[in-house]
Amino acid sequence: MPKQPKSAISPTRQEDYPEWYQQVIKASDLAEASDVRGCMVIKPWGYALWENIQRALDRMFKDTGHENAYFPLFIPMSYLEKAAEHVEGFAKECAVVTHHRLEPGADGGLVPAGPLEEPLIVRPTSETIIGATYARWVQSYRDLPILLNQWANVVRWEMRTRMFLRTTEFLWQEGHTVHATQEEAVEETLRMLDVYADFAESYMAMPVIKGEKTAGERFPGAINTYSIEAMMQDRKGLQSGTSHFLGQNFARAQEIKFQDQNGQEVYAWTTSWGVSTRLIGGLIMTHGDDDGLILPPRLAPAHAVILPIYRNDQERGEVLEYCNRLKQQIEAEQFHAEPVRVKLDDRDMRGGEKSWRHIKRGVPLRLEIGPRDVGSDSVFLGRRDQPVKQKSGVPREQFVATVAEVLDEIQNNLFDRALQLRESNTCRIDAPAEFEAYFTPKNEEKPEIHGGFALCHFNDTPEMDEKLKKLKVTVRCVPLGGQDEPGRCIFTGRPSHRRGVFAKAY
Repeated sequence: MPKQPKSAISPTRQEDYPEWYQQVIKASDLAEASDVRGCMVIKPWGYALWENIQRALDRMFKDTGHENAYFPLFIPMSYLEKAAEHVEGFAKECAVVTHHRLEPGADGGLVPAGPLEEPLIVRPTSETIIGATYARWVQSYRDLPILLNQWANVVRWEMRTRMFLRTTEFLWQEGHTVHATQEEAVEETLRMLDVYADFAESYMAMPVIKGEKTAGERFPGAINTYSIEAMMQDRKGLQSGTSHFLGQNFARAQEIKFQDQNGQEVYAWTTSWGVSTRLIGGLIMTHGDDDGLILPPRLAPAHAVILPIYRNDQERGEVLEYCNRLKQQIEAEQFHAEPVRVKLDDRDMRGGEKSWRHIKRGVPLRLEIGPRDVGSDSVFLGRRDQPVKQKSGVPREQFVATVAEVLDEIQNNLFDRALQLRESNTCRIDAPAEFEAYFTPKNEEKPEIHGGFALCHFNDTPEMDEKLKKLKVTVRCVPLGGQDEPGRCIFTGRPSHRRGVFAKAY
């Protein structure tokens, strides 16, 4: 008799973490590979999750004074050429359109036949084309600030792709703002970093570190880049959102000028900031377990699923009537100012098979309802933040009255769990040998599960870059809000006044 697997996902995280990640995406029905290399099909459950991410962030953007707009997918090559540092940073990732028409070829196929006068770049990011638009809109200090966001898709020609984390085409939002003064632009940059951190922790239940990127990790053309960094369960870091102070670099390249209050013509100050469907990858790797996805309730497409259990038509009628009434009662309850989202799964399937489908999809609450539960006016409750077999009977009225509290408890449990993982795998390192040992897998460890976050003194030098490259480690950020601390660079021994967060990363 074949041995039954101990978990729904094979391999487990410990056995093969990268493959576990791919299998969770498949088992939870989030996405699948497409016929186009490096691109993915986001399936309804995955897209519903993205819609909830969009909805929450969009509200936060509008609460901070931003409006939505949309700009072209195609960018004239000359626009990128004006921003030399910017184009250098993105050149290898650009997809280029050179023709506008197809015609039958000699062998019966189709061939490009209409060369463009100027090649068009498929949007890798929109600073240049939005900047050219802003140059037309901005004439006076009275036109400022401009606070816009767009929800869009972008293309970056990646050689090695992984669903949600790094794909050739992905979905994102990009904010682009223009300001009259440097102070206003810097304030905007840090405000949006705070918005991202608040979203990650309050909605995703994913603790993050806010910090500034080093020069080598900075967005091409930016003066300062800030990011939120999270730790995944394999102890690698994930850059989960960035906010850039662009200074006047793009304003000069795109001629964004205005008359100030003294009648002087001056260049504007700009920012940009963005997050993408990479957040879904972060969600999977922050909370998922060996039975599949675990969704924080504030983002889950369904907060609860009701699973009717019956053996014959008579039981079916009684159970379904109870389940429909229960569904209406739960939906009348509020969770963070929104109705509780409930699905009733009455498909003709075995109960165990049906239940496991929702376990793997990460639904926070499972309510199994059979004739015995109808008779006792109760629900048989399973929570996704608890072991699968840990279920209990709860009186119906009690469950309905406390459903929002239970969902909040799950949300908080997930955050606390992730924070504990990060804290227990973060350490201060001051010796080069200890640093190397920390990021080198030991014999008993899987290559992809070791290390963590190391807080180290450093100077941003080529010597550091060379040593980090050998270990496949990067400096993720310099945490904001910390005090200067005298020490010595772990790579060169030279004086240093700051510690950075070092990690292997996605």
